[in-house]
Amino acid sequence: MNIPAELKYTKDHEWIKIEEDVLTVGITDFAQSELGDIVYVEVETVDETLEIEEVFGTVEAVKTVSDLFLPVSGEIIEFNESLEDEPEKVNTDPYGDGWMVKVKFSDASQLDQLLSADDYKALIGA
Repeated sequence: MNIPAELKYTKDHEWIKIEEDVLTVGITDFAQSELGDIVYVEVETVDETLEIEEVFGTVEAVKTVSDLFLPVSGEIIEFNESLEDEPEKVNTDPYGDGWMVKVKFSDASQLDQLLSADDYKALIGA
């Protein structure tokens, strides 16, 4: 199970890379393995400002559809459009080419609620 130490995580199995006031968000290696083969990623919230924990999109696997929850309040400024044609990137490279959105966050204090790699490992029993 790949859980990069330099990233932050949520209890909803999303990873967050912090770069100044922009976050890159995707789902974890654990999440993609639990979902199975991902066939579709839908994000229709680009250019919208959402609150923490609001649904910003969905990921569809062969067996199920899961909501994607925003880890902090902010504006969705970019969607990884390559996932429209190649959603399997979420399975093959969840922390790289499989990223989902970039968010310009508005409340830095919310970052304190994110999990460290060790906390996330404890959450999933890794």
